[in-house]
Amino acid sequence: MNNSEIKSLSINELQERVISEKENLQKLKFAHAISPIENPMKISQAKRLIARMNTELTIKQNSNA
Repeated sequence: MNNSEIKSLSINELQERVISEKENLQKLKFAHAISPIENPMKISQAKRLIARMNTELTIKQNSNA
């Protein structure tokens, strides 16, 4: 998901996506702890995606307030 797709989402959609991506990150970490996953960079990419979504969510919430 790129930045333009993130910016086009509404506040509620962003909140739902952040929750689902956090769950996905937990699953990746768990799978990596049990046995090394094929591409460990997926964990870093998931963290960055969550951070980008949280940043956009904060921007949108502050602009509405």
